[in-house]
This record gives sequence, structure tokens and C-alpha cells, in this order.
Amino acid sequence: MGFEWITVERPGYLGKTRDSKKDLWDAGYGELGWRLAWQKGDEVIDMEDALKLYEDAYVEYFKKNPGNDPGQLEWLLSRASDVYDTDVSNVNAGLNYIIGDTPSNHIHDIAIRNAVYRLGEKFRGDHLVHVRWIKSEGYLYNPGVVPFHLPELISKEPISTSPDKIWWKPGTIEDFYQRNKLLQEKKDYNFS
Repeated sequence: MGFEWITVERPGYLGKTRDSKKDLWDAGYGELGWRLAWQKGDEVIDMEDALKLYEDAYVEYFKKNPGNDPGQLEWLLSRASDVYDTDVSNVNAGLNYIIGDTPSNHIHDIAIRNAVYRLGEKFRGDHLVHVRWIKSEGYLYNPGVVPFHLPELISKEPISTSPDKIWWKPGTIEDFYQRNKLLQEKKDYNFS
């Protein structure tokens, strides 16, 4: 007896529906009968590898934009004591993608922290910088704005997200993360 993972759909953005979707998938496929994975060219990768690519995009962006203009690395480092996404409690996650403290995932604040760390830098500012909403001080670091470093990997396949829920720009880190996300079902098969 063996199994394989079969792609069921490209669910796209989950946001605050994440937990209800997981409950729905648990009911439909069984708790161990489904997974989220990401397409990387011809291969399928797990969340850990997808987050590594997500983080790599920030590293590459900061390498190309080291300066002191808004949206660049030095500008952020000189102002921020840390960054957060949906709530100031997000800073409690530190460099760990697994720690969840809000109904929505917050991974780009963690990716930014990790990118800063990987570049051998530190936040030196005097306040938390919100890196989410259009009117936030750190909006230019939002993953829906920052370009993905490997745009050729971004899927052109349709996703289940309603067009009015797509808040990110094409070719960005978020575009990769949402368009390449796969819902897969575990299919058992017999060797006999």
C-alpha cells in the first residue's frame, strides 16, 4: 500500500478563512488526507521550502535596495525597532514562522526579520513599523508590493481566490505565495 498527493485546487488567499477552510478540508479529506504545498517549476515543495523562497525574495530585494529612501533597507533599519503585520503581538514570533498569534498568518514580518538577520543587520530604530496596510509607514515592504526575485516561477494558472480579494500586485512575493499554493489530497493505492 502506498500513496501519492494529487492536486485538487489552487486555493489562493485564505486570510481570516484559514481555520474554517482547514475544518472543511479535514471534514472532506480527513485530518491527514490533505496538505498545502507549493509549485516550484516542475516540482512540488512544502511550506518550509516555500517560505525559504519567500524570505530569499526579501534578501534579494534588500541587496538591490540598500539605501535610505522609503522602501529600502537602511530606511527601515534606521526607523524600526522591529516590524509587525496584523498586530504588534506579531513581534513575539521573532524569526519563527510556526508561532501563530492571530487569526491570519503573518509571515512577511517574520521574513523581513529573517532577511535582516541573514544580511548581518539589526533594527536600530525607536518604534515598531507596521508593514501591512496602504497607509502604514512600512507599506512599501508589504509582500504584495515587493517584487519576487524569480518571477518565472510564478504560476499563470487560475486560483480560487475571488478577483475582488486579490490585494497584491502581479509579480510580487505575495503573487508567488498565493498563485503557487496547492491544495493536495492524499490518494492511497495498492501495489497488488
